[in-house]
This record gives sequence, C-alpha cells and structure tokens, in this order.
Amino acid sequence: MKKVYLVYISLSGNTESFVKRLTTFLQFQSDIQVERVHVKELVKQSIPFYELDAPFVAFLPTYLEGGNGVDNGDVEILTTPLGDFIAYGTNVANCLGVVGSGNRNFNNQYCLTAKQYAERFGFPVLDNFELRGLNSDVERVGRTIMELV
Repeated sequence: MKKVYLVYISLSGNTESFVKRLTTFLQFQSDIQVERVHVKELVKQSIPFYELDAPFVAFLPTYLEGGNGVDNGDVEILTTPLGDFIAYGTNVANCLGVVGSGNRNFNNQYCLTAKQYAERFGFPVLDNFELRGLNSDVERVGRTIMELV
C-alpha cells in the first residue's frame, strides 16, 4: 500500500477543513494510506519536528504583512513553522509540492506564500483553492496526488 502525508498549517480552520475532506476523498477513491501532520499542533504541543518516511504534499494559507507582495515586498507571518518543518532533516526531498490557499480578493497576493515556498525549496505549486475550497477543488487536488504517489 502506498502512503502519503498531508502536511499543513491551519490558522482559521479553512486549510484543516480542506485537508480533512481531501483525506476522506483519498481514502474512498484510492488505496493510498493518508496521514495528516498539522504543524501548528506539533508546535503547540512542543513535539519536535521529525523526518517523514514517505512522500508528502504541503498545504498552507497565505498570511502576509507589509507591501503588496509583487513589487514592494511582503513578510510572511504565522505560517513559518511549516517552512521550518519542510526544511527539517531530509523532509524537503520527500515533498511532492505545495498547495496554496487564500482569498482571491487579495489579487496578486492570492496564494503568494505557496509560490514563495515553491521557489525557496525548489518544488512545484501543485494547485490552489480559495478559503475552504469547493468539493471540486478537493477532487482535483486528490486526483493530482493520486497521480503523483
């Protein structure tokens, strides 16, 4: 049986909702064993980061301050523990890519954090969704993961 980790950070609950629905989709539509890792909970419970033993997809919302994210800068806030987890040990080598979320009202900043992670770590942005995502987003991302694993 194949295994994949869904590694994420969720601050308002939107990303967590998406990842939970994605887990259910993958469990019913594939033979992939899915394990979720909520990095915020690891930090909150003082659980040390660890190396993953299978491929994973990272999920993160966009939280930025300062600038417009395009031509006059920005500062990533609140999601940096996910970047630290990806950078830990050999984890980056197991990352298949990142899925970003955000609010389309922010125009060029929509999913900008995911794009920055992809550039920083050298893996692709696999997809994106707005806020909690639609069922069609869950299915589309799920099918992408099924092809990659």
